[in-house]
Amino acid sequence: MKIKKGDKVSIIAGKDRGKTGVVLKAFPKVDAVLVEGINKKKLHQRPKKSNEKGKIIEQAAPVHVSNVKKVKDK
Repeated sequence: MKIKKGDKVSIIAGKDRGKTGVVLKAFPKVDAVLVEGINKKKLHQRPKKSNEKGKIIEQAAPVHVSNVKKVKDK
């Protein structure tokens, strides 16, 4: 895998096509990368205590390496 943590990448396929971001974490065993601000998923969290409310959390999900392209910094 040629893309590493800290690289600036552009998304070339999927719902976030055309967006750019920095790689936060790489998962070489599954050929995926976690890109800052890209591929956000909404997770529903149950209340942990009786007086607490449930909430919806936005969390970044990994993107396959074939859907990203390295961008040169100038």
